[in-house]
Amino acid sequence: MRNFIGLLQNENMKLSQRVSTWIMYGILFVIVLLGAIIVKFGGGLTTEVDDDWKASLQEETAELEVMNEEDEYMEGFYTDEIAINKFHLENDIEPLPYDAWQFTMENASLSSIISLFTIIIAAGMIASEYRLGTIKLLLIRPISRTKILFSKYVTVLLFSLVMLLFLFISSMLIGSILFGINGLNPTIVQMGVNGPKEVSVFVEIFTQYGLNMVNLLMMATFAFMISSLFRNSGMAIGTSIFLMFTGTTVVAMLSNYEWAKYILFANTNLNQYMGNGIPMIEGMTLGFSITIIAIYYVIFLAISWLSFTKRDVAGS
Repeated sequence: MRNFIGLLQNENMKLSQRVSTWIMYGILFVIVLLGAIIVKFGGGLTTEVDDDWKASLQEETAELEVMNEEDEYMEGFYTDEIAINKFHLENDIEPLPYDAWQFTMENASLSSIISLFTIIIAAGMIASEYRLGTIKLLLIRPISRTKILFSKYVTVLLFSLVMLLFLFISSMLIGSILFGINGLNPTIVQMGVNGPKEVSVFVEIFTQYGLNMVNLLMMATFAFMISSLFRNSGMAIGTSIFLMFTGTTVVAMLSNYEWAKYILFANTNLNQYMGNGIPMIEGMTLGFSITIIAIYYVIFLAISWLSFTKRDVAGS
């Protein structure tokens, strides 16, 4: 165990010494900051609630219902918003103005940027050792290949978790400065499986970030596998990014086929089971998707392990 912790510390030290690692953090911070500025000064943002909020909400709901009925292209588009507004009115729940909590919740979608960065890190973890010729020096140490492999993999996971935490903290910090904050843990109304419901904003943020972490984890593990299998970071990065952006599109094209639900990318978006979401393919359930994800995860790790531990590097 001591050897593994030492390997983990060494891998994290090497990662922290890379200029590119800090550039990634800088890019993410700038994206969050620019997003906040656009939201703040882009117009149409409500940071205060009218004293007569019920009348305002009734008027807004009436306008949305008219748009929902008269515009054939927008039919059903405002259904959720109308239901949420009516829930506020029926239960006498004053809607919260836009604040740091909502800004942070919306920024959960930026986990796709973290996925890109994690793919780049994961793809180079093993491939760079072969490219730089340091793989032999690494393997002659009296430490098993399995420990070396998983120290690198855990480093990738730690990077993605820290990056996700950085996204949360920077979003809260910038959001608090520009929009203010309404309490330590306010409640908001969100669409649930059985209609609108009042939920803790912190729980909702935790749920959104956690669900997006699933796709991040799978893409990082896939890139790590390709890096181990082909010793080529470019191939790992290119393949992983291509699949990340096209996977759901391919699944949508094949959704008429029963076997399409076994494709990984039909299952990684667990948000399809939240609220009034609709599964990509009929017959899919949350339990089914978790099972498929777990199977792919084990396969990716098994291929990585077999490739790294069984390869002869004498001629590398």
